[in-house]
Amino acid sequence: MRKLSILALLLLCLLNLALAQELKSPNGKLLLNFSLQSGGVPTYSLTYKGKPVIKPSKLGFDLKTKPRDEASGGSDANMEQKNVNLQGSLHSNFTLVSNQTTNYDETWAPVWGEVKTIRNHYNELAVTLNQQQTNRQMVIRFRLFDDGLGFRYEFPTQKNLTYFVIKEERTQFAMAGDHTAYWIAGDYDTQEYDYTTSKLSEIRGIMAKAVTANISQTPFSPTGVQTSLMMKSKDGLYINLHEAALINYPVMHLNLDDKNMVFESWLTPDAVGDKGYMQAPCTTPWRTVLVSDDAREILASKMTYNLNEPNKIKDAASWIKPTKYVGVWWEMITGKSTWSYTNDYPTIQLGITDYTKAKPHGKHGANNANVKRYIDFAAQHGFDGVLVEGWNQGWEDWFGNSKDYVFDFVTPYPDFNVQEIRDYAKSKGVKMIMHHETSSSVRNYERHLDKAYQFMKDNGYDAVKSGYVGDILPRGENHYSQWIVNHYQYALEKAAEYKIMVNAHEAVRPTGIARTYPNLIGNESARGTEYQSFGGSKPNHVTVLPFTRLIGGPMDYTPGIFEMDLSKLNPDNGSHVNSTLANQLALYLTLYSPLQMAADLPENYERFPDALQFIKDVAVDWDDSKYLEAEPGEYVTVARKAKGTGQWFLGSVGGDNSRTSNIKFDFLDKGKTFVATIYSDAKDAHYKTNPQAYTIKKVVVTNKSKLSQFVAPGGGYAISFEEATKDKTKGLPKL
Repeated sequence: MRKLSILALLLLCLLNLALAQELKSPNGKLLLNFSLQSGGVPTYSLTYKGKPVIKPSKLGFDLKTKPRDEASGGSDANMEQKNVNLQGSLHSNFTLVSNQTTNYDETWAPVWGEVKTIRNHYNELAVTLNQQQTNRQMVIRFRLFDDGLGFRYEFPTQKNLTYFVIKEERTQFAMAGDHTAYWIAGDYDTQEYDYTTSKLSEIRGIMAKAVTANISQTPFSPTGVQTSLMMKSKDGLYINLHEAALINYPVMHLNLDDKNMVFESWLTPDAVGDKGYMQAPCTTPWRTVLVSDDAREILASKMTYNLNEPNKIKDAASWIKPTKYVGVWWEMITGKSTWSYTNDYPTIQLGITDYTKAKPHGKHGANNANVKRYIDFAAQHGFDGVLVEGWNQGWEDWFGNSKDYVFDFVTPYPDFNVQEIRDYAKSKGVKMIMHHETSSSVRNYERHLDKAYQFMKDNGYDAVKSGYVGDILPRGENHYSQWIVNHYQYALEKAAEYKIMVNAHEAVRPTGIARTYPNLIGNESARGTEYQSFGGSKPNHVTVLPFTRLIGGPMDYTPGIFEMDLSKLNPDNGSHVNSTLANQLALYLTLYSPLQMAADLPENYERFPDALQFIKDVAVDWDDSKYLEAEPGEYVTVARKAKGTGQWFLGSVGGDNSRTSNIKFDFLDKGKTFVATIYSDAKDAHYKTNPQAYTIKKVVVTNKSKLSQFVAPGGGYAISFEEATKDKTKGLPKL
């Protein structure tokens, strides 16, 4: 009997070994282990150079079940009840049907980006699982890159799982320690929070302070945080959790079990509390884990893009153009002017309210004369476009009223002549950028999309900034639920039909979708420059964003503010921009985007023409990027090589404290000499007390040169490089 027991135990061990699957990254540094635990529970773990990154973590779903009387029927009552219970489970009772490993290696060229080409190199493991009692199948596909892991769930065509509703996704990320985290509060409606730095165990105690006021917000848990989540372990591992290819699915947040340091996926619900409506065959987005012992590799990773499908816009390069622009925007954000036209009417009804009979209140920013001033400024200084907000009727009662028919996106105020502005901009060689604020009335926007996009094309607009301020209509939906995510995608794909580029604000955070639809040239989806006018952001905010928000795609951060004391623009605004002027210049490099705004007013730029020169010179599209220094929350330094010209630019931003940046110029071409123009903080610069103290100097450098540069609190520096000739180097010091 004892021999039989030992034999059974050995057979069980062999069976478990057979069910365990290992996968290594191409360079061998990352190791994935997949197995079925006791009870048929899918489980994975991940190590990096032998160090645990993700401890054994469970995978699966809870499904919404039908009422018991609908599910009953059959002769065996016990089996019937068992099957009813199993209908809600997709996280246990699985057996391994098959596994398949493959490898993949390609190089592809993005339409725009930080680099000219991207290598997509991974090893893949796909495990097919069967839930015996229900005969339902689920595939879990793992892709292991040199810089991280991506995995997703796939549901093939099958008889016993066709239409189903997700009650909860149960994907776990078990941390190996109480890591330092750079996080914002989990929220169904906003990502516009300042980042908090703390231990994972401290999140619960400081969550209340981390949830600051917002126009639309729905936090859900005292330990819930958003992705992209950046962490650093005690033993020096940088770990980032996010998702890729968010299509037809709700946004994933992370909820922390702070006793065991285990994150579990927390999907954004819809108006009735359901998480996702699925129809097989289908897939979920990829769940991603970036990991390295070098923070620079996190910033350089292109794994999120690689997990998305290739470009679906065949002629994309012919009309999708990286853009540098100015606009009628900051003056409204600061309160110097307004979006609205009149104070005469307590409410507005489009098509009924007669604006020709209204008395203008005199502060409307989008008037012909003011817009032409911005067009003139753009033409004089070489900017590609001009954004105008507040041009269309309806801004008097546009938000906070649960109003469906709030804008029609084609009818201007009396003081904005669409055709006149179109022709004036064209005569100056400047493109106009459209603004579509939806006030989160997505049904109304979809009703008007074709007409609005055609109106844009008829009047020479090739790009639109859309906005989703306020609570979502239909009522009860959230900004990040499945139905609203599908709306953002619909608007993007519809825009592609009209050859329109999209910059969506308050929309879903990016997850690499821009690889597939490169007309998504920007998003806000985080706390941008506007919050510097709403009380200010933390000085180190811009050193965290590249590790978090920008992992999934570029941000329309709207940098370039030169006047930090906003009371000079509006005496009623006591906010201060917590940044030095040199820091603002560096943001054009450190916060990558193919869409970059010079956000300040023309008159403020005219006060600092020497600093403005850098914004005029810096490129917005790149052949190469080299991250030279990086530490989340403290500093980021990057050099980029402009597409087409080969000219290098460099930017470095710091955090709360002053520091000395030490870098090498070994990215420059060997055997060549360059003149480096360095825009930097003055020795007495400080983001609060002396933000406009900067210096500009020229030095001669080669790829063997080194730089030791002071960075003030909230400061930074920016450099432009120009290949030198003898006359340009005469009298300049060598570095």
